[in-house]
Amino acid sequence: MKIFKWIKRILLGLFIFSIVMVFVYKWIPVPLTELMLKRYLVNGSTIEKEWVPLPQIANSMQLAVVSSEDQNFLKHYGFDFKEIQKILEQEGAPKRGGSTISQQTAKNVFLWDGRNFIRKGLEAYFTCLIEWIWGKKRIMEVYLNVIEFGDGIYGVESASQHYFGKSAANLTRSESATLAALLPNPREYGKNINGRYIKKRKNWILRQMSNLGGSLTFP
Repeated sequence: MKIFKWIKRILLGLFIFSIVMVFVYKWIPVPLTELMLKRYLVNGSTIEKEWVPLPQIANSMQLAVVSSEDQNFLKHYGFDFKEIQKILEQEGAPKRGGSTISQQTAKNVFLWDGRNFIRKGLEAYFTCLIEWIWGKKRIMEVYLNVIEFGDGIYGVESASQHYFGKSAANLTRSESATLAALLPNPREYGKNINGRYIKKRKNWILRQMSNLGGSLTFP
């Protein structure tokens, strides 16, 4: 039937397009994400964003997000199954999600926010693609340039300028840990980066950074 032929063509076209986009974003900065657009259209938030290459981001900042969000980032291939198992075994509601930095990057760049099975399936698909095509350095670079650090603040360079008045290249360990501490709820926590919760979480992240060796080295 013609309808099935058209469905097959559409699916094939989407498959090819997805691979092309992953290859394109391996080399060029990501200009906009679904979250940025949604915040702008729905909430009227501005878009404060400046892309910087990974060498211009302090190593302490890279280590801080690994320490707080995904300590096995350099060891896994997109999915941290051991961490997922730990979360599933927790009593009551999980204290944090099991998404890796790779998964968060795939969702932020290519998908929309949501928790349905279709979106999660596509997230797994794009996670595999970026792990294979981009590699860890590019994933970290894109992640740090698109994640939300406050209302209308996207990427570590804009966050560093907004909160500390300096370039991301010059962030100290303490400042890096503070920015990483915002990530669970940046629009709320960004209102008071010197609050009790942020200080407590920052100190925890600093301890994790020391436990991981004090610096991040890509293989």
